[in-house]
Amino acid sequence: MKNVFLALLAASALFTGAAFGQADYPAKPIRMVVGFPPGGGNDIIARLLGARLQEAWGQSVVIDNRPGANSNIAIEIVAKAPSDGYTLLFNAAGMVINPAMYESFPVDTIRDFEPISQVATFPFVLAVHPSVPAHTVKELIALAKSQPGKLNYAAGAAAFQFAFELFKQQAGIDINHIPYKGSVQAISAVLANDVQATIVDSLPATAHIKSGRLRALAVTSGKRASALPDVPTMMEAGVADYDITGWAGLFAPAGTPKPIVSKLMQQTMKTVQMPDFRAKLLAVGSEPVGGTADELAAIMKVQIQKFKAVAKTANIKAQ
Repeated sequence: MKNVFLALLAASALFTGAAFGQADYPAKPIRMVVGFPPGGGNDIIARLLGARLQEAWGQSVVIDNRPGANSNIAIEIVAKAPSDGYTLLFNAAGMVINPAMYESFPVDTIRDFEPISQVATFPFVLAVHPSVPAHTVKELIALAKSQPGKLNYAAGAAAFQFAFELFKQQAGIDINHIPYKGSVQAISAVLANDVQATIVDSLPATAHIKSGRLRALAVTSGKRASALPDVPTMMEAGVADYDITGWAGLFAPAGTPKPIVSKLMQQTMKTVQMPDFRAKLLAVGSEPVGGTADELAAIMKVQIQKFKAVAKTANIKAQ
């Protein structure tokens, strides 16, 4: 009887400790892993969010940039991390595009993660070096058709490669893909005229577009970007039924306790609704969302199937 009592007492202590740990979360610094180099769209939004979570909770939120393999390195790191809420993933639509582009994808982004919130969406932008003799999408298509295989484009992630390859398929053109580690590197390649074009997230590109160092031909979303109101959509520019919008969201490893996921979700949603935070997101070309965990999970399931179908039809594969 004494042994049973001791066992029950130990179990109760463990349960109480676990519950206290969840209620007291966060009790130490949080590591937020970003799958891209500093300066890109996801990094910018992650740092804005991390700073606000730090203010709200009084615990450091450390941004850990782990670029490479189209953000798969960061995805794997967090998938294998302890499920305690202290290692989070801030990542983009690669969570739904990468499974479609890789024949052997090491992580199941549905099974291995707890969605927390879709923080923001943002259009991609098709941009060229100012020396390229094309001021519209139609002119770029005509130029590419007159010089098949002669032009190059930069892509800093699988999402951008997917977007450009879909453009190529629909336009019937041949432009060579040159991979880069992230958006900043891809933009730098176009600025240096090492490559002629890119599709990239609008956040790090907007300043260069406004300064004239990049020429924007179109945004990839179904509606114009608030930060680039004079730039037409791809559909307005003549590419029918072309609509790809990037997004950034927060995730935890699968098995993270529901109270911790809920606390992260509620604080993220609250942060995104703050007027000054929304203004900062809009200023860098993104649209605030702040959705629920269930909404993000539903988006992922639909988009994974969508991109798998498109990748199969267009024969798009990661290099």
